[in-house]
Amino acid sequence: MKPAFIVRLILFAVLVISPGFAEDKTPSGGQHAAGQVVSHAPEMQGEIAAEHHSPLPPMWLVAPFGILLIMIATGPLFYPHLWEHHYPKFAIALGTIVAVYYGFLMDHGLISLLHTLEEYISFIALLTALFVASGGILIKFNSVGKPLLNAAILLGGAVLSNFIGTTGASMLLIRPFMRLNEGRLKPFHIIFFIFIVSNIGGGLTPIGDPPLFLGFLKGVPFFWVIGHVWHIWLVTVLAVIAVFVVFDYRAGHGKANPNPSSGRTLEIHGSKNFIYLGIIILSVFMDPAVIKGFPSLQEMFHVPFGIREIIMFAVAYFAYRTGDKEALRGNEFNFEPIKEVAFLFVGIFATMIPALQHIAAFAREHGTDFTVTKFYWRTGALSGVLDNAPTYLNFLAGSMGKFGLDIGSAEDVRQFVAGTASPVPGDSNSVIYLVAISVAAVFFGAMTYIGNAPNFMVKNIAEQAGVDVPSFLGYIFKYSLPILLPIFFIVWWIFFNL
Repeated sequence: MKPAFIVRLILFAVLVISPGFAEDKTPSGGQHAAGQVVSHAPEMQGEIAAEHHSPLPPMWLVAPFGILLIMIATGPLFYPHLWEHHYPKFAIALGTIVAVYYGFLMDHGLISLLHTLEEYISFIALLTALFVASGGILIKFNSVGKPLLNAAILLGGAVLSNFIGTTGASMLLIRPFMRLNEGRLKPFHIIFFIFIVSNIGGGLTPIGDPPLFLGFLKGVPFFWVIGHVWHIWLVTVLAVIAVFVVFDYRAGHGKANPNPSSGRTLEIHGSKNFIYLGIIILSVFMDPAVIKGFPSLQEMFHVPFGIREIIMFAVAYFAYRTGDKEALRGNEFNFEPIKEVAFLFVGIFATMIPALQHIAAFAREHGTDFTVTKFYWRTGALSGVLDNAPTYLNFLAGSMGKFGLDIGSAEDVRQFVAGTASPVPGDSNSVIYLVAISVAAVFFGAMTYIGNAPNFMVKNIAEQAGVDVPSFLGYIFKYSLPILLPIFFIVWWIFFNL
């Protein structure tokens, strides 16, 4: 599989997700699901408001999203051959149904599609760049996988997620983590890696996970989250790691190789790719919403991407062409994991538009009646199966409305962040609402494979290595519900049961 498939997929998305794009000259922006954000130009606020207040799509249009989720859950189990060879067609066909309806039958439908196209291109640009750059870094732990060593790596990965994002940390560490446990690698090793490194770990900084970056763009100070969430993050991470250690001790020693390849504890090949990773992370902030006066290609040329996305695709290309061959071979690097994510998520992005719009309407209508508990659980439940970034924004807007504040006003956001007394007697101030929404949006992404993009990528890499990872439903019923849900309940009981 060559990188060119990404280009072809994006060109198809331009035609499918945005019919009539060439005629629609409206600059736009939005946010994406798994690690990258594009910003709305100020002059777009009126058009965005028009979109938000336009008639809702019919409820039946949510069905393609449900059907796609069901197929993702059942395909590998009940019709694996059909699913393996044709999942791109299923994803694109279901996405096309929604795109055609929005393109031809919905008021302001083209605006919604245009925003979604921008979000998708931002999404796939970041994931492709991080996947390729990290794939050219070969890390070898010359040791035997043991519970405490594994726990230390997971904790280190959780911290690292806040500096290079959950996707970057996952792609960098999943292969060495599997090699370290060669001969004793079990499905739970992969699952707990997804829990900690691919999701919960990134809950401290705007770089870590996209909902927090969206909050940063809206006016939440960069270090606000770590200042208010660190104790919740630490309790949750340590609780999940503690459960992992129990599992790992019960797994025994297996047949791990006791003979390291060299006398060094740690070997790194392809270290020049860390420069590429740095460029990718810096490019995240190349946005007019972050850097005043930064040029916007969307505004100037009416294209569904910006300078940031061009840089990310360029980094992916050069990282692959100049990558350390030994590192690429050692990682058994191929494009299959990013291919699966690219095709499945083009369908997910398109089909979830109606669901997100209904959620937004619900949050606007009922947000004033919600307690901290309701915001925590509803944000979390929806973040597990939908794009957690717009889910975060919708419930943030709903919680701010409860306090008589507007998410579109930077001054109102600053007031909300600083702490505003609730108009409801005996209710908590605004800070605890923002903390609850932030925690739930990030943490609950670990509940399903589609909760966060790195989940699927880690799963695919593990499958290619011969690990018998659980199915979509197996992941939920065997691991996330019995392990994560009780921990998230305890988090709620301690911090948000107000």
